Amino acid sequence: MVKIRLSRGGAKSRPFYHIVVADERSGRDGRNIERVGFYNPVAAGKELPLEVKLDRVDHWLGVGAQMTDKVRALVRLARKQAPQQAEAGAEVAA
Repeated sequence: MVKIRLSRGGAKSRPFYHIVVADERSGRDGRNIERVGFYNPVAAGKELPLEVKLDRVDHWLGVGAQMTDKVRALVRLARKQAPQQAEAGAEVAA
């Protein structure tokens, strides 16, 4: 089965996670099919804490992929932030 889950990176005490699509049989940081975003829980300043390609997530969910609980919560948060970021981008462009 294909899962959408987190893959850990970063240094000790400074975690950084890629949101990846992977076969459930591969290891946490092993081979993945596609990266669909990232999550930085220790983002500071102007660093983005979360970025998700929602169109790719929807594609993978449409073909039967399953999300882990944490990724489900992050995608829900990204969907809430998407309209706010679009409004902010429109104001900057005007």
